[in-house]
Parts: sequence; C-alpha cells; structure tokens
Amino acid sequence: MRISKEPEERRNEILDAADELFGRKGFDGTSTNDILAKVGIARGTLYYHFKSKEDIMDALIERYNIRLLHVARETASDKSIPVNERITRVVMGLNINGASDQEIMEHIHKPQNALMHQKIQKAILAGVTPILADIIREGIEQGLFTTPFPYECMEMAVAYANTVFDEDMAAMSGEERATRIQAFVFHVERMLGAESGSFVPFVMRMFGGGNGEGHE
Repeated sequence: MRISKEPEERRNEILDAADELFGRKGFDGTSTNDILAKVGIARGTLYYHFKSKEDIMDALIERYNIRLLHVARETASDKSIPVNERITRVVMGLNINGASDQEIMEHIHKPQNALMHQKIQKAILAGVTPILADIIREGIEQGLFTTPFPYECMEMAVAYANTVFDEDMAAMSGEERATRIQAFVFHVERMLGAESGSFVPFVMRMFGGGNGEGHE
C-alpha cells in the first residue's frame, strides 16, 4: 500500500536522502535513481518536488543558509555581547570548516562538490554582509568605528575570511595561519577606524590560535 505524505514532509525526506548520498558518493556520483531508491518513491514524485538533481542541491544549500543566517542574526542581535565580539563571532561562524552542520560541510569540500561549495560561498557573502554592516553602524553610534563604508568593509572581511581561512582554498602551515590571522585583525581594525588591538582578544579566542604579537 502506497503511503501518502504531506508535500513538505516528502520534500524534506528527499532532501535528507540527497544530503546523505551526496555526503557518501559526492554530488556527481549520486544519480536520481539513487535518491529514488533511498526514499522509496516514483520518479514522478521526485520531479513533482524538484526539477533536477541541481534543483535538489540548490534546495540543500538554501536550507543550510537559512540555518546559518538564523544563527548570524541571533548573534548580531544579542546586545549583551560587545560589538567587537559580535562581529568576530559572526565572521568566524562563516568559516566552512568550523560550521556546526559537519555532515554537509564535509561533503561540499569534496572536489566533486565544488559547485555546491561555490554556491554556498556566494550566498554567505550576500546574506551575512548586511547583518554585519548593521553591527558596524551600531559601533559607529557608540564611537567605536569611524568608517564611512560599513557595508563595503564587512563585504571585504567576509570574502577574505570565507576564502583564505577555508582550508580548501589556501593550504597553510600553523605559522602561516597565525600570520594571516594577525594581518586580518590589523586590516579590519584599520578599515573600520577602530582602536588598534581592540579586536585581538576576540579573534584569537575564536580562531583558537595565534598570539597577536607584533600587532601595534
């Protein structure tokens, strides 16, 4: 007897199955037949919800980004956390390797899932930059920053953090990573017109490395 399910429930089943299969076999290595077999549905049911395998991938990315942006907004709105620390927490939360959803993060790092990785990077840049820009404006009102370009400063910071600190994009030794962390802090402070050293304790704690020496 065929089990009838609500459209949203069935859609999520398909996404969960595809997420697991992409994780084990890669996006290119997973066929729609694999997904059909995993969920136990007919091809027509799959195409009722998704036009193609690429459409499923886009839906998985959207689901991931909704979670990521929710966490970023919660962090940004917590006024009990100092402005500098909120900025650092949001930026460092974008690092693909440090994301909480480890399963999806592991499989988008595989070479065969490069397109998925690229799409997530693009969505993060577009979605998180405005959240960070609002925190910068708050910092300007508090006299912490003087930049006339809050959005553009955060766009540059997000783009850098989300590529250079992604191990797939730039292989680094521990010493090289520590140097880049110091450089990142140095330039973010200057872009924002912040007091020298004001971001150091937050960034060092979030990265779990580097000592901030030489930051004058």
